[in-house]
This record gives sequence, C-alpha cells and structure tokens, in this order.
Amino acid sequence: MAGLGVGWKYFVYSRPVGSGPAGPAVSRDAFAAEWSPRKVVLLGLADSVTQGLGASPGKSYFRRLVRNPADEFADLEGVNLKSVLPNLEATNLSISGMTSIECVDHQLPKLKPWPGDVFGVVALTIGGNDVVHNYGRTPPREGAMYGAKPDQIGEWKKNFNQRLETIAAKVRDSFPGGSHIFVADIYDPTDGDSDVANAGLPSWPQGSAVLNVWNDVLRKFAERHDDVTLIEMRAEFLGHGIHCVQFWHHAYQPDDPSYWYWDNLEDPNDRGYDAIRRLFLNEMAKVLPGRLTE
Repeated sequence: MAGLGVGWKYFVYSRPVGSGPAGPAVSRDAFAAEWSPRKVVLLGLADSVTQGLGASPGKSYFRRLVRNPADEFADLEGVNLKSVLPNLEATNLSISGMTSIECVDHQLPKLKPWPGDVFGVVALTIGGNDVVHNYGRTPPREGAMYGAKPDQIGEWKKNFNQRLETIAAKVRDSFPGGSHIFVADIYDPTDGDSDVANAGLPSWPQGSAVLNVWNDVLRKFAERHDDVTLIEMRAEFLGHGIHCVQFWHHAYQPDDPSYWYWDNLEDPNDRGYDAIRRLFLNEMAKVLPGRLTE
C-alpha cells in the first residue's frame, strides 16, 4: 500500500523540469545569411512572458531572440535575430501583470513614431492576465475573469478584440517604415483539463473554455491582418503543464514529459522560454525576409 501511495503522489504532484533544448527545431540554414541591412527595432509589449519573469539572466525568450546566452545549446549557437539583422535594436516595454486594458491605457502612449527608415518587429504576449486575475480572490470582471463562465464574457470578448485592433493601429502609426506583429496565444498549465485546484488554486471548471475563447479572438485577429502572425504557444505547451508525467493523459509528451512552467504556474521556466524563443524564431524566419524587402 505504501508503494501505491508513493506512486499516486508522483503522478499527481511530480513536475520534473527536465534538461536540454525544449520545443521545436529551428533551421540553421534560415539564419545562415543576412535578411536585411535595414534598421530594425524589436519591440516587446504587454505582459510578464515577454518581460521574462521566471527566467534566469539572459534566458527570457525576448533576450534569446536578440542574442544567445553563454551556455547556448549547440543546435542554436549563433542563431538569433542580430546575426541576420545587423542593424537591430531591441526595446522591451512589457511589464509583469499587464492586462490588455492596461497595455492600451499605459503602454501604447509610450510609443512615439520611429523614423521612416526603421522597420518594427513587435513581440506581443497579451490576454493571459485578463483570464487568470485575480485568481478567484474577487468576483469575475473584465480584465480579471478568473471564475467566469463562457456565457458571461461576450461583451468582454468584444472589447478584447477591439483592444487588439487598437494595438495594431498604434504599431502601424509608430512605424511608418513598416511593421509586423508576432502575437502569441495563451498556454494552459492544466493541459486543457481546467483542474487548477490540483495546482492549489480555487476550482474553476470552465477555465479552459474561457481561455479558449480568448485564444479564438487572438487567432482571428491574426487571420484578419497580413501584418500579424500568430505564435501557437498553447499547442506547443500542451503536455508540459501539471499533468506532464501522466502517461495516460491525452496531452502526454513521451519524448519530453517535463514541466515548462515557473514556480508561479503563470510564467515559463527556462525550458519554457527556450520553446517560446524557438516558436518566434521559426515564424520570424518565414515572414521577415520577405517583409523587409517589400
């Protein structure tokens, strides 16, 4: 019986981080030659995922996009935006805890027009705080929907969509020389099961359904605009949440049954940030060489 108890605790509570590279492979060939000599600004906006909360120094996805850490994995040594965009500058305005409402109200006013010869590349993670705040400590409301049901959020959904359009318009105004937004959808630490109580948070049986509504807004936003690309973070992180070791789970990842979240459940750990970096690099390699020559 003791052995059964130990096994049960392992499969319920164990969350091994694992080691080595995480996430998709990145083609070195795509980064073998310069994409453009143009002046480019990499701009980070919105929340803690882009700020890099939970990452070791130099290992946030945003920093890794620009330059490799000293202990970079062999497959990505020298693979970064600076290697293909020699006139790249990076500015990260993202702030931990930032909701989409606060991004529009407080971050966008900080954007002033760049010169016409500068191309803007925007890395945006947004909407996750709208979903999870205030962790059940307050009744659900717009910008802090924890505990809400899908039939409560119709008006909030419309407003979220409009805020995304406001962000896109402000980015275009700020970069008269052209721009492209790379926006990530929102991962689900419960691996789609809505069982946040297993992570010590108040029960929210419809949490994943609400999150999926927000992700649908983000997906449709990207589909509407040629200058917006969706980074599919949710799909990449499935199986790397609180069920990562449960081999019977629908999202189980046998090649890497590891946990990609930091201590707060809300932000990635170093391996999670590595995976996000790779997702962004792959999409940027598809999009930017063509955009920068238009």
